[in-house]
Amino acid sequence: MNILYFRFANSFLEPIWNRNYVASVQITLAEDFGVKGRGDFYETAGCLRDVIQNHLFQVIALLAMEPPPGRDFGAVQNEKAKVFQSMRPLKPDDLVRGQYAGYRKEPGVAKNSDVETFCALRLFIDSWRWQGVPWFIRSGKYLAETVSEVLVELKPPPQELFADSAPETGRANYLRFRLSPHAAIALAARVKSAGKDFVGDQRELYLSEERSDDESPYERLLSDAMAGDGALFTREDAVEAAWAVVDPVLKKHPRARTYKRGSWGPKGADAIIAPDGGWQNATLK
Repeated sequence: MNILYFRFANSFLEPIWNRNYVASVQITLAEDFGVKGRGDFYETAGCLRDVIQNHLFQVIALLAMEPPPGRDFGAVQNEKAKVFQSMRPLKPDDLVRGQYAGYRKEPGVAKNSDVETFCALRLFIDSWRWQGVPWFIRSGKYLAETVSEVLVELKPPPQELFADSAPETGRANYLRFRLSPHAAIALAARVKSAGKDFVGDQRELYLSEERSDDESPYERLLSDAMAGDGALFTREDAVEAAWAVVDPVLKKHPRARTYKRGSWGPKGADAIIAPDGGWQNATLK
């Protein structure tokens, strides 16, 4: 809901929210705990089915969709469905699977299990707005922290007027959405340092939202369901289109690589995004 509001309640985003200015988008949903006794369930699902195909794809749809003609359920769902229909089906080379050390000792888990508790992937949305922009998604259990975050990196200025306006190391300007454990938005901009020289560094303009504890997320969903409000739910055609994206790699995929608990997953996940600057692991305030 915060993404939907921020995108379409502010006019300054629209001119740059496309392939001409956005270099890449990365989305992280990390948890610092394991399967918590749900080994039987995880053996039938895995990370890709558990959170990426549904939860994170919904986040992508809100970031990538075209402006709906209205705020009603049908109008928003129409635009989200178009995003899924424009996604390029995944290939094995687009996917890195991981399994945290000790997973096979969890109750209900097979001793030779190849089920992934971590997944990182690269996908493309073949639309006029997003053609050629890579989207990187990762999620996993027993990672370094529990956090859900989006980072939209912008391209550097077209002309290097200042020596450090397009830094050789580090990121260009970016917009960051923190979805949980608390809602926040950060905009990274270069700021000139004191003195006569035209040099500076990148700083974040940071806005944090204090959430009330009146209603938990699942309480909100249940109350909406009982009231017949489908705004936070998805539609059959969108579900089918999202499954069509991941279906090619559900059975044909690389084996899961073991990773240490408390890390950010297997090293192979770094390679998939290395040409685009690497994962953003630093936390917001």
